[in-house]
Amino acid sequence: MLNQGIGSWPARRARRTPDRIAVVHEDRTLTYRALHGRVQRLAHGLRALGVTSGDRIAYLGPNHPAFLETLFAAGTLGAVFVPLNTRLAAPELAHNLADSGSTVLVHAPEQAEAARAAAAEAGVSHRITLAAPDDGALGYEDLLAGAGTGPLDEPVAQDDPCMIMYTSGTTGRPKGAVLSHANITWNSVNVLVDTDLSADEVTLVVAPLFHTAGLNMTCLPTLLKGGRVVLLAAFDADRVLDTIEHRAVTYMFGVPTMYDAMAARPRWASADLSSLRTLNCGGAPVPARTIAAYLDRGLAFSQGYGMTEASPGVLFLDREQAAAKAGSAGVPHFFTDTRLVLPDGSDTAPGERGEVLVQGPHVMTGYWGRPEDTAAAFTDGDWLRTGDIARTDADGYAYIVDRVKDMFVSGGENVYPAEVEDALLGHPAVAECAVIGIPDPLWGEVGRAVVVLEPGTRAAEEDILGHLHGRLAKYKIPKSVVLADGLPRTASGKIVKPAVRDTYGLGPADRPHP
Repeated sequence: MLNQGIGSWPARRARRTPDRIAVVHEDRTLTYRALHGRVQRLAHGLRALGVTSGDRIAYLGPNHPAFLETLFAAGTLGAVFVPLNTRLAAPELAHNLADSGSTVLVHAPEQAEAARAAAAEAGVSHRITLAAPDDGALGYEDLLAGAGTGPLDEPVAQDDPCMIMYTSGTTGRPKGAVLSHANITWNSVNVLVDTDLSADEVTLVVAPLFHTAGLNMTCLPTLLKGGRVVLLAAFDADRVLDTIEHRAVTYMFGVPTMYDAMAARPRWASADLSSLRTLNCGGAPVPARTIAAYLDRGLAFSQGYGMTEASPGVLFLDREQAAAKAGSAGVPHFFTDTRLVLPDGSDTAPGERGEVLVQGPHVMTGYWGRPEDTAAAFTDGDWLRTGDIARTDADGYAYIVDRVKDMFVSGGENVYPAEVEDALLGHPAVAECAVIGIPDPLWGEVGRAVVVLEPGTRAAEEDILGHLHGRLAKYKIPKSVVLADGLPRTASGKIVKPAVRDTYGLGPADRPHP
């Protein structure tokens, strides 16, 4: 084949295991032969719209077979896939569409309003809906029905861009990590080596496919191996337990809040979990109480640490070490190398804290259209700076202990304070602000806004937070506001975030107002 990218995977699987089930969604199943056929028709339909190699095709919607069909069809044509977070507000979506230069947006009916507004603002040429055609949108199934079915084999190299995955930046604007076909393939190989996925795998994908873990650590490695992917559009603890029983699920990924919710259900003790072989967890360390709840059911976690820019796998802790190395993120994946470095660039000794650097064939090629940000992300040649601080023990297991950046994780979602602060400063009564993450029993961390009001103004918490609705995704909006007389700053005028966290990071939000 001329196509050496992941767009060729359905064709390669169809010639090896055509009748094996590839995708299950609700009551619908697709064999590898059927998946390949639909991908081919979609690729023909997109080409008829003018899509050629290098063009960007965006997708907005919950987990659905069309997400995978669009990804593979883009790869078939040598186009670049742009998955969009369904939790973003329309202005945020418009930024990602415009920044990537996407010419086509495929979207689910649930996102029709946001898709319509974002596509219009970003100047997207073609909008394709999974529902019936509407004003200005083509119907997805109509496009497939009228398309050709002949083979397509465009030249696509491993180093060509495969997808642009957006990750928020500390400057307040998302950056698009460009992942090549080689990046995605090597990450999948790492998963297959370290997780021992089998050809008879039944993988439950309930984490969003627009997140790198749901797509690249869970779904794509299973399809590469020839296993079966079961897609759920949204997480519901009882439905997940039902699906595990009904579909005989063997492998799933989730964040700790998902696993905690499952263990909290009344039916937890009696649920039939006998089919499960592997539980993978990411987004945050697995709490000891969660590990214990699953060990009581004979289940152990594998867990890891990664980032979108690394496709995402960096460190991996297998289930055999989950208890002995509790709190650790593990050791590097098989085809991955890491270093911990001090501020002067020298390597740390065991027990010393240093920034995690990562190198490997799965590390991104750079940020889309941002050469300066790309240059700043790498050091010593091709070592990617993660911005996270870790230490290693005597056995080489890494423990993430701090963040160079101020990002915090809320329910598995990265929240970057600079973006939230920028939106808060749009409120006429807000003179200055700082957003920090504080502990939360449900979400792990949530945001708290420390706000200094303009002289002579008044604003209640509801008014300040209400200003953010529609401007930011809900998970980015702080859960509390503290009014302060001023914020600690350095001599050069920079806000001292550690001092803000020390003063306002613990205790009730209803501190005495100035």
